[in-house]
This record gives sequence, C-alpha cells and structure tokens, in this order.
Amino acid sequence: MIDIFSPNMLKTYVSCPKKFYYTYIENISAPQSPAPFEKGKKIHALANYNLQGINIERLETQLNEKEKELWELLKENEFYNKEYFKSEFQISAKIENYWVGGRIDALVKDGGEYYILDYKTGSIPQNPEYDFQTMIYLVCADRYLKQYDSLAFVYINLKDKKNYIIKFTPEIRTIYENKIAQICKQISNSNIYPENQENCAGCIYSKFCL
Repeated sequence: MIDIFSPNMLKTYVSCPKKFYYTYIENISAPQSPAPFEKGKKIHALANYNLQGINIERLETQLNEKEKELWELLKENEFYNKEYFKSEFQISAKIENYWVGGRIDALVKDGGEYYILDYKTGSIPQNPEYDFQTMIYLVCADRYLKQYDSLAFVYINLKDKKNYIIKFTPEIRTIYENKIAQICKQISNSNIYPENQENCAGCIYSKFCL
C-alpha cells in the first residue's frame, strides 16, 4: 500500500510497470555511480542556503570551474532573484482518494504572483507541461497557497540558459488532477506489472528482468 505518490513513482509506472514493481514494491536497489548527481546536489544546496540568508562563501570555494559557472548563472537568473517565500520543502495534496506530493526546490513571489522553481543542470523533461513533477507540484502549491494572483512552474535550465514557464489555470488544474488520479488508480488497482521492452536499454534492472 503506497501512502503518497511522488512524481517519480508515476513517471516510472508509465515508463515501465515492471520497473515500478522492482523499485517501489520490492524495493530493489541497484548500484549507481553518484558522480552524475554531485553537480546538481551542490547547486541545489547552495541555492537553498543562499535563499535562506546563510553565508555560503566557504562553500563557494569548493566548487570546480563548471560548477562555478552554473552557480553564477543561477544567481543572475531573474526568477531566482524574486522574493523568497520557502525552499526545499515537502508539499502534498489529496486528489480523489490519493495523496501525491514531492519536494520543491524553491517557491518565490512577486507581489501576488508565485513561482515554483526547479533548477536543472542537465535537461528538462520532454513535454514539461505534462510532466508529473510539473503537474503534482502545481496542484499541491495551488492547495497550499489557497489565495494568489497567479501561479507558475519555472524550470531554470542552467545547461541551455533558458527558463521554461508553465502557467497554472483553473482549466489546467482539472486536466492535471484527472491525469494524476488516473495513474494513481491504475497503480492502486494493479497486481500485474508487465515490462515495457521499449525502455529496457539502460534500465538498471535489465540484466535480470527478462
């Protein structure tokens, strides 16, 4: 029984139910090199401390040249420089009979306009408007804030130096909630987890799955 559905859970299930089964039902973990994630972790940590007003000068000296370049890009970003509201916090909401949620990088504001920030040191999702992270975070923030003038999700892509902005509207809320609930229902009512062989290449379970 899953208490709360995360964006990664829904993404994994849609990508391959068998992978979802190994990861979230059987809790099978496979060794992975931490190297690809270190850069992102450093940038996220610095961003969080800096937004909270913590002195990060010593931490900045530990960055390599590429990390320094990404960090400077983030510090100069127009959305990162909006008024701080909250950062690195868990947020959740109940949609129909299912709880969904995740951890938001930052929530900033400009008057009554609120922006969920997500820092990317790699690539952003394909079709970001309908990525489960976008949908779940916007629905949860909508419930959390209750009153606001506008709400948007902003992918800050430090790799290509662009911002991808997805605006939240009452119409899109209904679409998001229906799509999220549909996948949560499929997972909850399923006891069969077929593999999706189209996504086997590079899967951490491929050596013993088939």
